[in-house]
Amino acid sequence: MSDEELIVEFALTRLDHPGLDLEEIAALVVRRMGPDRMLTFAEQNLADRGELRGTAFASAVERVVRVVLALRDASD
Repeated sequence: MSDEELIVEFALTRLDHPGLDLEEIAALVVRRMGPDRMLTFAEQNLADRGELRGTAFASAVERVVRVVLALRDASD
C-alpha cells in the first residue's frame, strides 16, 4: 500500500469517526487492515526508526500517524 492509498484510507475513516483524534483514527485503520498489513506497517516503522517501541500494533499505529503527519507537513 502506498502512502497516498494510506492517506485515502485514513481520510475515509476520519469521515466515519469525526470526533476521534489522529492516533485513534490510525488505530482504527490498522485494525481494519488486518494482521498482515499491521505487520507490514510495523516493519516499515522499524526500518524508519531502527527500533520497535512497543507492540507490533502500537508500532503500526505509529507508522500510520507518521505518514499522515509527514504528508500534512509537506503540504504546508
